[in-house]
Amino acid sequence: QLQHPSAEVREYACASISKLLQQKHVIPAFLQRDVVRCLGPLLMDHSLAVRETAAGALRNLSACGGFEVCDDMVTKDIMTPLVALLKECSTGLDANQLSPKKRRERSKNYVEDIANEAVNLLWNVCECSNTAVRIFNKEGCLEAVLHYMKKYSTNVDLAISVANCLQAVTEDNPDLLSSFNASAQQILETMMLCPDSTMKHVLLRTLIAGTTWNIKDTIPPGSLGSMVNAILKIFSESLAIDAGEMIIRMNEAEKNRLKLAAEAETEEGMSDVIDNCVLSEDDAMEEIPKGKVRRENDISDLLPSDEWELDEVTALLMAQQTALEIIVNMCCSEDPSDDEWEELSSSDESDLFMENTYDEGSGLLMSPLCLSDEVNSAFLNNLIPKKILEKTAFPNSVALDICTHNPSWKPLIKKLRVVQCRALTCLHSILLVSDVDCLGGASALQSLAQHLSQLVFSKTELPTDTEFLEAITSALRALLQTMASKNISQCMTPEQLLALCEAGIHSSNASVRVNVVSILGISGSVLAKGQDTAETLKMIGKFLLEVAMKESSLVVAGEALDALFDVFADGEEAEKAAVQIKLLPALKEFQPVFKMRMRKEGKRRFSTDQLCVLNNVKMNLRRFIAYQETLGKTPT
Repeated sequence: QLQHPSAEVREYACASISKLLQQKHVIPAFLQRDVVRCLGPLLMDHSLAVRETAAGALRNLSACGGFEVCDDMVTKDIMTPLVALLKECSTGLDANQLSPKKRRERSKNYVEDIANEAVNLLWNVCECSNTAVRIFNKEGCLEAVLHYMKKYSTNVDLAISVANCLQAVTEDNPDLLSSFNASAQQILETMMLCPDSTMKHVLLRTLIAGTTWNIKDTIPPGSLGSMVNAILKIFSESLAIDAGEMIIRMNEAEKNRLKLAAEAETEEGMSDVIDNCVLSEDDAMEEIPKGKVRRENDISDLLPSDEWELDEVTALLMAQQTALEIIVNMCCSEDPSDDEWEELSSSDESDLFMENTYDEGSGLLMSPLCLSDEVNSAFLNNLIPKKILEKTAFPNSVALDICTHNPSWKPLIKKLRVVQCRALTCLHSILLVSDVDCLGGASALQSLAQHLSQLVFSKTELPTDTEFLEAITSALRALLQTMASKNISQCMTPEQLLALCEAGIHSSNASVRVNVVSILGISGSVLAKGQDTAETLKMIGKFLLEVAMKESSLVVAGEALDALFDVFADGEEAEKAAVQIKLLPALKEFQPVFKMRMRKEGKRRFSTDQLCVLNNVKMNLRRFIAYQETLGKTPT
């Protein structure tokens, strides 16, 4: 059917394949039949409708197939017709202007709709394939997709697709930087200054801010400070919106819209019945042509046909997730040089975007990368702003109830939880790169520890969701390490810590298991310095010994050994507990087992960095055993 002479038949075939490709289990069968080479030429079909449905089918294949399928698509040369289509759409964009009249009544704009499908396909393959990114660079695709961006005022969905693609292709792609000339940067700046307040425009600005961060090396040093502040201002505005309240408001708006639409439809039906009755009673009456009379309350043609309320909430949650992920990247970037610090701290305050940047009441999030010594104190309370902490809380229960009982809104529950996890990851990153003063001092850290404890222990059962557990334990680990390094008292009880570790150690995620044994090691080392803590140290020691000896992952076992070294490194209470749990003989018996596992598993299963850590653990195990032996020989 894809080869049929009739365009309608080809379109139907593409649409059918597109629907089927949304089911992952059928993808291998289509790949065996070379679906990529069958659909690829149709991207340049004479029929615009066929082009659109073919691009949609390939988009679904790339989205549902994953990395390997995208790589296979590039290998089978999907980029050649795709690049040709992108450039042709860019050329034809201005000749196919969208009328600014009522969008409800507009005719279909094939060029923009095809471009939207094509850009999403491009985004998917570039995110999964380095070869696709190199072709993007070589073929000058940047100019074409930036041209689409100019349609943001009438087609924000197309602009968002382009922004997603740009964020993907600009990440770790130095070869593309030279293409971002003054004209390209002007387009990005225009998007960042876009005044529209819809959630789709919030998402658009957030994505463009992420792209701008990716190309920061193209920004003149004198403008770097204002650029960073512009990015953070956009993120701040996005994170300030309460997603739970937005769900409640949009759900109410949807109900009102559907009610009005139903009333208008009922009124129109009743009017038709009355008209027919009048006509039957008086055949001489002239029938009024349809469409000539507009009833006063008939607004059906002004109402959008899609679920715009749901789209708005979805766009907000994607904007918040994106903002938090980029903040994590900002925290993990390389430290700026002294010259860059100077440029950041001495930027002209009259520059674009600088107003209100240092206003304490604005709640702007400032990444540690943007803090010079001169302005550090001004951001003391904003480094971990209220906005990020709010996002770490559990979603609004009323909003969750709305989503639970509305099938089309139910997917928002997962998106709400993803935002929470990203906020916790963001918190973890900020804790890793910031000193105590920047974080607000000891009292702020203790309050934060209390908040994180409540997230874990506020419900009757401990959390089991893997993504949440990884995020919360990572944040707790970083926080407790910071507090321990500065001798700040911790608010979690030993019982709470052990309960968390018992829950986390059974997780299928190795990162969660690593985090919980590390948390126990940090807390145990603090307890070892106190008085009358031997009983608690015994419980911690037994737990860590069992993990080290029985854990299936060598990395987790090594972390458990490291934690044991920290807990029993020093202190009378630690020495007492070590004797009572027979720590020394247990470790001497386990040492050859650990060495054997390293020989068997090391080179086959672990990276060079992991092997380096494990070798350090092996060496420290030998030293710790020797240290414990000297303690046993010391006269009491």
